Amino acid sequence: QVQLVESGGGLVQPGGSLRLSCAASGFTFSSYAMSWYRQAPGKEREWVAAIPRAGSSTNYADSVKGRCTISRDNAKNTLYLQMNNLKPEDTAVYYCKAAHQRVAGLEYWGQGTQVTVSS
Repeated sequence: QVQLVESGGGLVQPGGSLRLSCAASGFTFSSYAMSWYRQAPGKEREWVAAIPRAGSSTNYADSVKGRCTISRDNAKNTLYLQMNNLKPEDTAVYYCKAAHQRVAGLEYWGQGTQVTVSS
């Protein structure tokens, strides 16, 4: 029942932009803090950005701060990540994560969408 489906990835040149989306269903989206993570082959999954359920504040990893914007639309059960000035080191599979802000242990992961930054 629970689904997190990422989309919007693809191949872009350095300096290009992408907007990733994560469509949620099967749970109360507005009760969950949302995050974006990424993972390159052979590396650990890395946190990228986070937004609480109210969407009133955001946090970013130093590696993407100033280039990425996380947002959410609770009415549409959708999470977004706008990525600008992409660099080759941004190449990874990007995953969205949902974590309940009141109940510990309630979290879900999507299947991921591939982002490749290359000339």
